[in-house]
Amino acid sequence: MGNTPSSTAKATSNEPSPSACPVDPSARAAWLEAAKDARSPPPPSPSTPPSLESTTSTPPPPRLANTHPLASDRVTSSIPRAELSPSTTTPSTASLPSNAENDPLPSSNWIYPSEKMFFEAMRRKNHSPDASDMATVVPIHNAVNERAWSEIKSWERRFASGQNERCKGPKLRSFSGDSKKLSPKARVRGLVGYEAPFDRHDWVVERCEGGGVEYVIDFYRGRGGGLSFYLDVRPKLNSWEGWRMRFGNLVGL
Repeated sequence: MGNTPSSTAKATSNEPSPSACPVDPSARAAWLEAAKDARSPPPPSPSTPPSLESTTSTPPPPRLANTHPLASDRVTSSIPRAELSPSTTTPSTASLPSNAENDPLPSSNWIYPSEKMFFEAMRRKNHSPDASDMATVVPIHNAVNERAWSEIKSWERRFASGQNERCKGPKLRSFSGDSKKLSPKARVRGLVGYEAPFDRHDWVVERCEGGGVEYVIDFYRGRGGGLSFYLDVRPKLNSWEGWRMRFGNLVGL
């Protein structure tokens, strides 16, 4: 869930903004395929990563009580949105949320897409989604993104608690997703025979006074079947702060 704080992106009623939550539309097909694969437990594979920094298991979620084929209900996440300020780069409409559609009141948190928005975003990307899958895929997507934010907050509490206290905690500035772009760590794992992640996100987290740090999140399918996923969440090694945090974690600081 990568660049700048939230601002309202233009959207029409026929084509709602697909980026109103921490997931890139181009990665949604990977989520759908992962959920489909999870329904049929694969044979044990030695290439599954033996240990990652985080794991989450999601039980089959209940369907939304909605008589329509695709629900239009949207869920507000627990992930705070950073405010647009001169200290941050100008956002693009492709990477920021829109509260203009189906939202009675503006929210200070990121808002997840409805089943309908999720489905239409995938269809616009020339994928072939099945409407019946949306009631399963969307809650899983939301729960895993909440888990990712929980892991980011854990890093922030350890290494930036004093700074974040001044503005009531870190906030998500922007995000990007690219299921085809492997992180350096995932690439190294692949060279030694481990399974590649099915998705990758880059999130930019803003701290107080406009400072921030970038995180990379690799999503792996869980072992043994079922709707479970492994998350490898860590600061990027593209800044001194990222190096400081990763080294501190390595040595147990």
